[in-house]
Amino acid sequence: MSKILLFNPRSAIAKHRVPNSIMNIAASVEGIFDWVIVDGNREQDPYAKMKSYLETGLYKYIGFTVMPGPQVKQAVPFAIQIKKDFPDTVMIWGGYFPTNQYKTVLQSGYVDFVVNGPGDHAFPNLIRALENNQPYELIKNLIYRRGNEIVKTLKEDLIEQDGLPPLPYQKLHELYSIDKYLGKTYLGNKTLAYHSSIGCPFTCSFCAVVPTYEARWKAKSAEHVYKDIKYIKDRWGADAIEFHDNNFFVSEKRTVEFARLIKPEKMNWWGMARIDTMDRFKDESLALIREAGCKIIFFGAESGNDEILKQLDKGGTQSGDQIARFAARLKKFDIIPEYSFVLGTPAATADKVMDQIDFDIHFIKKIKDINPKTEIVLYTYSPVPTEGSELYKQVLEAGFEYPKKLEDWITPQWERFDLRKNPLTPWLRPEMIDKIRNFETVLNGYYPTVSDIRLSSLKRKMIQLVSWLRYKSDFYHYPYEIKLLHRIWKYRQPEIQGF
Repeated sequence: MSKILLFNPRSAIAKHRVPNSIMNIAASVEGIFDWVIVDGNREQDPYAKMKSYLETGLYKYIGFTVMPGPQVKQAVPFAIQIKKDFPDTVMIWGGYFPTNQYKTVLQSGYVDFVVNGPGDHAFPNLIRALENNQPYELIKNLIYRRGNEIVKTLKEDLIEQDGLPPLPYQKLHELYSIDKYLGKTYLGNKTLAYHSSIGCPFTCSFCAVVPTYEARWKAKSAEHVYKDIKYIKDRWGADAIEFHDNNFFVSEKRTVEFARLIKPEKMNWWGMARIDTMDRFKDESLALIREAGCKIIFFGAESGNDEILKQLDKGGTQSGDQIARFAARLKKFDIIPEYSFVLGTPAATADKVMDQIDFDIHFIKKIKDINPKTEIVLYTYSPVPTEGSELYKQVLEAGFEYPKKLEDWITPQWERFDLRKNPLTPWLRPEMIDKIRNFETVLNGYYPTVSDIRLSSLKRKMIQLVSWLRYKSDFYHYPYEIKLLHRIWKYRQPEIQGF
């Protein structure tokens, strides 16, 4: 029986996290097929490690998890090299990038199958079919080529998460020490990355999650999550948690139950939420969440402009007034709101685009006046192929195009596109990009992120002093002195590097 090689391409320079996505796939075949993981974050030469396995002739199936951005940079050349050196292998990609860019991925000729969404059933079912020379056309959540045609099978309903097999932490530990996945962060000295749910019940037209999960959400029970985390704490000493769910706080009941369970463990934690969802939480729920160790919550504020929120199809009830009011509300509970904003959405004219950018710059400063502890994460709008959305139609009509070849995605400009730093969009002029980036620099100078644990109190005071006049006078042009300090002190931006 052929074996499976699972690859997690490099996604970070430091503070590597447990590769949860590829671990889910490993769990799905555990006890059925032999497998190994090669973690690009933990190898000096990942391809050499992969080659050492493939040269045995035992590994026929290769699974890549590929997120947009840094992982593409390693995934593409490795896939090309593998197909050159080992042409008889079967290459299977999963993750947001191949799900959203499946045509380019499959037409490259290097990738044989794309798992379209969760692979807990699709991946092992596909391997069984290939091993036994059986048809795979009826296996759900697959995309593949049949001649010149691209075939998409039916999407599977989301699986009940409590019924999934446990992640094989011990086997991962035998390959790569778990201790080195528990990095020091703002939250704690040994921070665990954990997924407690999949999907999101909303359809924001700028979000890469939407084509994958189609407004669906499934979560592990609070008790299940607690038991998993308690095991990692007791076995390897984890003292903090990053919940990498797309939307951890969908259910107030589940959140409160988890908070009650985790409170005695004295662990700090962080997760992602929607403002209009959490604004409905009772005061006693928010108080308990903070008492249970939740220090900071990431929210997609996106814009203070209600017209932009409608254009982005945020759904729900979120408004500019609510965003501001909620920042003030969280201040009472000592929970830090981490607000992300998306600047540079398409508009009818260039002046209109610039007006929208100026509006949100002033709105962000208003939020900082209301709650100075609010963390601000700035993104420049980067189109996501949510097919059928009104915003995507606007993007195409404006002349935006994605790369036609897979290799083009690993050029520096498209890597920065995936990080939402270089949008490559025809409606954004250089002066608009400069304004966004320069404001970001001044903002990060006057309000350095709390998550950069290397930045001492003295350095914070110095950079705030240097940035004070610019921030107060709305003068953002050429902030070279702030950029220099950021470079010297290796200032850490959470949207690019995490905590």
